[in-house]
Parts: sequence; structure tokens; C-alpha cells
Amino acid sequence: MLDLTTQTPQESDLAQLIVKTLNLDIKADEIDPQMPLFSEGLGLDSIDILEIALAVSQAYGVKLRSDDENNATIFRSLRSLSDDIQRRRSA
Repeated sequence: MLDLTTQTPQESDLAQLIVKTLNLDIKADEIDPQMPLFSEGLGLDSIDILEIALAVSQAYGVKLRSDDENNATIFRSLRSLSDDIQRRRSA
């Protein structure tokens, strides 16, 4: 059974990208994959999300649009962002 607080390999790679891109004072493996990216979670803001979207585009070739009506769901957590990237890459 999968431990819901353990990062998958894809989530680990994405967490490392986020930490590096935003120069966060947290280790990538300390990010709970279900923790919110905004406010009470990692505390990211809309500028951080734009930076992540650009880094994801460059690293994974996936376009995340600022006007996507699903952004609140996509950027809810590390896991939801990773799942969305994997879904787009396999489409």
C-alpha cells in the first residue's frame, strides 16, 4: 500500500525543481506531497506559481497557462501538480 506522505520518484524530481527554482529554505524531500502549495502549506504566492510554471515548461515541455480554470486544482499540492504534468506528458 502506498504511503500517502511519501513522494513518488516523479514528485521527488518536481520537488527538487521547485526548491531550486524558488530557492526555498526547505529540502525537497521534506515537502509532503499532499501539503498545500499556497498559504498554510509551503506559503507560495502567485508570482512563485508563475516561476514554477515556467520551470515546468522548460524541464518537462508542458505548458501551464495562467488562465487555466483548473489552476486551483492543479497547483493545490505537489502531488496534484505532478499528476497533472504526467497526464499532459502522456496525452
